[in-house]
Amino acid sequence: MHPDHPTRRRTLRTLMAATMTMACALHGVALAQDAYPNRSTTVMVGFSAGGAVDLVARQLGQALGKQFEQPYVIENRAGATGTIAAEAVARAKPDGYTLLLGTQSTMVVAPSMYPNLRFDPIKDFVPVSLVASVPLVLVVHPSLPLHTVQDVIEYAKSKKGELTYASSGLGGPQHVSMELFNAMAGVKMVHIPYKGEANAITDLLGNQVPLMFSNLPTLLPHIRSGKLRAIAVSSLQRAPSAPEIPTVAESGLKGFEALTWFGLYAPAGTPQNVVSRLEQGVKQALTDAELRARMAEQGATLEGRDSAAFRQYMQAESVKWGDLIKKSGIKPE
Repeated sequence: MHPDHPTRRRTLRTLMAATMTMACALHGVALAQDAYPNRSTTVMVGFSAGGAVDLVARQLGQALGKQFEQPYVIENRAGATGTIAAEAVARAKPDGYTLLLGTQSTMVVAPSMYPNLRFDPIKDFVPVSLVASVPLVLVVHPSLPLHTVQDVIEYAKSKKGELTYASSGLGGPQHVSMELFNAMAGVKMVHIPYKGEANAITDLLGNQVPLMFSNLPTLLPHIRSGKLRAIAVSSLQRAPSAPEIPTVAESGLKGFEALTWFGLYAPAGTPQNVVSRLEQGVKQALTDAELRARMAEQGATLEGRDSAAFRQYMQAESVKWGDLIKKSGIKPE
């Protein structure tokens, strides 16, 4: 057919029009993604309002909202160690407008304890940024003659598996931290799970249970008042809010680390440029003076690890706690 034949010309015009339409559509999608966020974003939290995870989410959301000039709304869907909220986000549209503020309990401990979860933390999420972490502190009732990690180890050995410890519940950071201590120290203490951290602390203050790990900011007032005695913190470095308390690692259990951490996640399939925008947004948000002051009040360490570094950290945490749960024989109730 001759190049100037009318049919050939019509075909070429049709192809050109289709190509331009597709290019415009793709350009429109790119513009929409580049404009993120152009409306309200929901950040889901798997724990009750007023708790540590909720407070971090609200402070981060406020800082992101100030930066992006769009609201970041916190939605609490408490229950099942945060996995109800995580499943909802895993099934959400991957456009950056439904996010999760997840913790180690939800994203690395629960999957090892509950193999039938309906989401995979590695496959179903994009880790955006590790936002912050909080150390735990090992405390004892002051009636006990224990002042150091080695004192606790020797005392536990002398009790021959009868020494008890409290936690906020099965699989929580207080529980797995003490099981890590047991494994590394070669001792066996008996777990007494409570329905929440407050109940456990109440019995510890009343000398109904002798010791526990719990979040440092929660216990610091009781330590300062002398109602509890601090033995060591669970971070690798001493906590800025209590530099006088040594670490477990420097006290004889080299490499010991157990943190409560908070990370921002998006559903798998979220466009990379949206993830990058969120990642940079968190990084910038963590420079906000008001957010930094509030986090410091809570004893939190600001992390700000980017997506790639957070993914590596999460994978390492999954292996670490998964192995511990298997070896310790921790089972769901």
